[in-house]
Amino acid sequence: MKKGRNCKISKKSVIENSVVIGDNVKIYDDVYILGKSVIKNGAIIYPSSEITDSEIGEDSIIKHSVISDSIIGKNNHIGPFSHIRPNSETGKNVKIGSFVEIKNSYLDEGVKANHLAYVGDSYIGKKVNIGCGVVFVNYNGKIKQRSYVDDEAFIGSNCNIIAPVKIGKKAYICAGTTIDKDVKDGAFVIGRVRQEVKENLSKKYLDK
Repeated sequence: MKKGRNCKISKKSVIENSVVIGDNVKIYDDVYILGKSVIKNGAIIYPSSEITDSEIGEDSIIKHSVISDSIIGKNNHIGPFSHIRPNSETGKNVKIGSFVEIKNSYLDEGVKANHLAYVGDSYIGKKVNIGCGVVFVNYNGKIKQRSYVDDEAFIGSNCNIIAPVKIGKKAYICAGTTIDKDVKDGAFVIGRVRQEVKENLSKKYLDK
């Protein structure tokens, strides 16, 4: 292990000799850093994280997450309980939160995916919001395909993005919508069934 200055590294962590650690890095208990990983200046790795053959950018924070064969940009917040799978890369100031999985994708500067989402085989532009429960549907049973989301688009909760599609700049995808066709810049898309209310009918089902 090659270690920089002013680092605080727990003796209860496992760090292989091939790892390079920059200055002012903090690594807490029960962290595994393996392979040809690079931890850049000022990064903080919290307990129960596993990093393999990956680069962690300056001042980034990793909480209880697994990162493999990927590049994490500067000032990212990853976790808790995120899974960054191979061939993924993030730009600056990206937030990947609880139970979010990223695979073979690029997330540009300022992207937020705060919880319970899957982003696979996709390009996500700057300052895109990915809501809770969003799934990038990249596999049709035979082949995997890619999706593209342009800068500052908003993807509401519980949306399915079925590849291959392109979502334009500053497009707004309403919660619960399934996207299977390209969306133009600035478009507003809603694709869910309208709510239907039948008064006093619940008794028929609840009182059985």
